[in-house]
Amino acid sequence: MSYRCTLRGETHTFADLRELLAKANEVKSGDALAGIAADTATERVAAKLALADVPLREIADTPLIEDDVTALIEETHDRATFDREFASLTVGELRELVLSRAFAGRWSDEGLARALTPEMAAAVAKLMGNKDLVVAAAPLRTVTRLRNTMGQPGVLACRVQPNHPSDAVEGVLLSAVDGLLYGCGDAMLGLNPVDDGVDSVASVLGGLQDLIRRLGVPTQSCVLAHITTQLEAMRRGAPVDLLFQSIAGTEGANASFGVTLELLGEGREAVIAHHAEREETFIGEQVMYFETGQGSALSAGAHHDVDQLTIEARAHGVARAFDPFLVNTVVGFIGPEYLADARQINRAGLEDHFMGRLLGLPMGCDVCYTNHADADQNSNDDLLMLLAMAGCQYVMGIPGSDDVMLNYQSTSYHDVAAVRELLGLRPAPEFEAWLAEMGLWQDGRLTRGDGPVLDAAAAAVAEGAPPELAA
Repeated sequence: MSYRCTLRGETHTFADLRELLAKANEVKSGDALAGIAADTATERVAAKLALADVPLREIADTPLIEDDVTALIEETHDRATFDREFASLTVGELRELVLSRAFAGRWSDEGLARALTPEMAAAVAKLMGNKDLVVAAAPLRTVTRLRNTMGQPGVLACRVQPNHPSDAVEGVLLSAVDGLLYGCGDAMLGLNPVDDGVDSVASVLGGLQDLIRRLGVPTQSCVLAHITTQLEAMRRGAPVDLLFQSIAGTEGANASFGVTLELLGEGREAVIAHHAEREETFIGEQVMYFETGQGSALSAGAHHDVDQLTIEARAHGVARAFDPFLVNTVVGFIGPEYLADARQINRAGLEDHFMGRLLGLPMGCDVCYTNHADADQNSNDDLLMLLAMAGCQYVMGIPGSDDVMLNYQSTSYHDVAAVRELLGLRPAPEFEAWLAEMGLWQDGRLTRGDGPVLDAAAAAVAEGAPPELAA
């Protein structure tokens, strides 16, 4: 079915829904690289106007791709609620509904998230300005639990990312303790490993878990190796709290990551069973941690001429099916071929966050850029503050904002502390109570960090470390 819009005397025609969605997208270098972007600003506006009139039922009945991701999205779509609440609306009418004051209460009380498909979320995001994306996302809350609770109003959590150029456990632990002293780490202590070998991953997992146990920190650990490596380390006795995997919005892109939907399901069940056998206390069974990002399907040659925003929404549909603890869009990491500059990175971050929240995900964002993108720490600051106002579940904490292993720029421990204080935000409740007990938090603010945690942290790091570090 084709779509048309006449704008200033010129008729613009779009061959099908796939083309209409692509041309209605905001400027993205990845869409231009794929040859599917609007040629002019006028064509982009015409596509948005035409998209606003598309019935949601038409989107529900028009699969863009025939693959297992589409099958999963259709299988998990609450069609009965959709037919009752949304089927009579157009995309433009959905935008007005989502921005209305009453929507968040209905969304929560009536369980509307699963009545919307990822393609619908992508469509409505294309009709929103940046402020709209902030306003619409802010009241939508999805609470999750593992060792602590994420997602409550007024909470901005942080993943401590203690990456090390050689995965040296003592270096990892020192960085993690640094983050804890800044009140970070409530989302998780999560490392990107240099070495994806089972022995190395198991060693880091053991070190992080020992630190958590010794300090009594109500948080969880994760080593972001391939899912098969983590599962093998777990089989050999390593403690796995969160099971990580990068995912994408098409079957082919997931295959490029070496993952299938079946493997994700099997892994989730294995970790839940593993937790039941451990002595530690877990207060929930949301054990999956996913990372996404616009452009991954195009980089794998598996985008099927669908724009990168819509593919990203489909990745959120995959994540939703496995009841994750947290989801993270690594918004500027894939590179300037897909998001060329600060304007595109910031827009994508707000889009990804909004779509994830609308679909019911516990959505966080790695506010970041690579050094060959036209962005800087000032633009990172802009996006960080916008996302904090939008109710972002969590962001990254990296020493000095500069990842010494991945060689990209993100947000630091002190960035998280500053934004919490500026906007009156807090850590996760169990973690906040631990900070107060350790003398690191008082009256809603960080203290000087000279509480009892220091002696315990020093002992935890020094045990088994080289003599010069222990000293």
